[in-house]
Amino acid sequence: MSTENLVKHLPNDIGGTGSSDDKIHIFERDLYPWEKRCHALLDVLDYHKIVNTEEKRRGTENIGSEMAGKLSYYEKWIVSASNLLLQKGVLTPDEIAVKTAEVAKRYNLVL
Repeated sequence: MSTENLVKHLPNDIGGTGSSDDKIHIFERDLYPWEKRCHALLDVLDYHKIVNTEEKRRGTENIGSEMAGKLSYYEKWIVSASNLLLQKGVLTPDEIAVKTAEVAKRYNLVL
């Protein structure tokens, strides 16, 4: 991608370049339970005026193209929300680490 395109297309702007690589494959599937919880959490944060839609959008764009290319839609949301909540002092890194370890243990995941 040329330097000009890096400026014109943000990391989550995945279409419209004219390249055969930018074809968007659309398919429907049921959301995973964590994706539903993520969506609900962002709705609650918006309702309580903690994180608004514009901040969430900007947060997903600020992830960067390398990470954005590796994350799913809701993974981008949760990274954005985590970053915003850390920036606003709503959560601390330690709180996120403790909760992440708790969830990993619950599902026998290795971090």
